[in-house]
Amino acid sequence: MSSLSRRSFLQTSAGVLAVAGSSATSFAANETIHVGVVGSGGRARHLLKSLITIPGVRVTVLCDVWDKALDEAKKLVPGAKTTKRAEEVFADKDVHAVLIGAPDHQHVPLTIAACKAGKDVYVEKPLTHELSEGKAVIAAQNEHKRIVQVGTQQRSMPHIAEARELIQGGKIGKVLKVKMSWNRNSDRVKRFPLGVDPKSVDWTTFLGTAKKQEFDEYRFRNWRWYWDFGGGIFTDLMVHWVDVAHWVLDVDHPTKAVSLGEFVNAKGVWETPDTVQTILSYPGNVQMYFEGTFSNARNGAHIEFQGTDGTCYIDRGRHEFIPERTKKFEPKDRILGTGPKGADFYDKPDGELLHLTNWIDCVRSRKTPTAPAEAGVSGASAAHLANLAMNAGGVAEWKG
Repeated sequence: MSSLSRRSFLQTSAGVLAVAGSSATSFAANETIHVGVVGSGGRARHLLKSLITIPGVRVTVLCDVWDKALDEAKKLVPGAKTTKRAEEVFADKDVHAVLIGAPDHQHVPLTIAACKAGKDVYVEKPLTHELSEGKAVIAAQNEHKRIVQVGTQQRSMPHIAEARELIQGGKIGKVLKVKMSWNRNSDRVKRFPLGVDPKSVDWTTFLGTAKKQEFDEYRFRNWRWYWDFGGGIFTDLMVHWVDVAHWVLDVDHPTKAVSLGEFVNAKGVWETPDTVQTILSYPGNVQMYFEGTFSNARNGAHIEFQGTDGTCYIDRGRHEFIPERTKKFEPKDRILGTGPKGADFYDKPDGELLHLTNWIDCVRSRKTPTAPAEAGVSGASAAHLANLAMNAGGVAEWKG
């Protein structure tokens, strides 16, 4: 999260490469992989709890613009160094890989800089903050032969991988429609004092490539709902399911989006709507629909693939196959977690641990991870097109 402009930051990182680039060769099974964390906020600390349990991994440096985030992360890894400057992490010869948990608008600049510095990367979703960033981050991954894993952890959940195999094997026939939801009933909008000391935050570094603006503790702590830093429900939540849809159906991006967005509770506080819907059109006459809100939890978080022979329901703890009335196949359920259907989180599987383990395994072997940069760009593209449609009055077409 450099205070430099995007251009000067990347130029600086190019210089870092000359002194800090690590080998693209595989690591020995007993060799310890040293990881730096860039952006040690709540999400990164959640991942950190899983990362430090993986054998052969040591977190050596923590980076964040906020003193409190650094202090909280330090409790998890007391021996790690701390800094507020990402370029110091990238220049550290002792760091082999980085976990990036910074806000969305920093994902691509930081990932490119890390790749140029010879570091492998685990970066939170959405990978991109705007459509134009996709080519550059894929090029950085490939040109510098880096292992980049995007944090769409559902690809590492075994019940979803099994459902993918069954769908691709024709169990529900030809898929015509995909329905997705991420609905919550959570009043997270109200402004109240958060007690963030401006002196404890490097606000200029936090802004990065965003336009200059005065410090605002609410925006700082709720950046997902402001266009400069995030992209609202489509980029924060829909990306998880649309990534699964792209993975299962082997599609890249929609050709058209029709979207609606409304403010039920967040008007005058958030910039991104708190209640949204979109219909995405894909080649092969496939339609995908997503709904999301913070005012009603009906349907929760799930995805359904609707085919000519049946339907596959998937959430984060189970999958179910339901045949059409006129078709015959054995219904199949796999339930890994306990909890209600459509829950945001289940006790099993531990998607974060599985996804991080896949990343570390690929850092060692140099094999392609489950969610490389190409997948991250693809999934984010659907969310960006949905937002473009919503902000353009309802419709947007792919201009690639």
